[in-house]
Amino acid sequence: MLKSNLKVILAERDMKGKDLAEILGVSNVIVSKWVTNKSNPTTEKLYEMAYKLDVKVDDLYEYIPDEETAE
Repeated sequence: MLKSNLKVILAERDMKGKDLAEILGVSNVIVSKWVTNKSNPTTEKLYEMAYKLDVKVDDLYEYIPDEETAE
């Protein structure tokens, strides 16, 4: 499972989801879903987001193993 770190990254930059949506040319609803882990961006948008936010792709999401597969 991937855990979004977008909320923290945006807060560090004093940005809101709507700011990121505007930068990436997507809707606020889509960014909101990324922040709340209801959906994930496409690979293209993920790399674009990392570039625009000046972070690594790995910084945007944290891998958390499922309990079933962790054993």
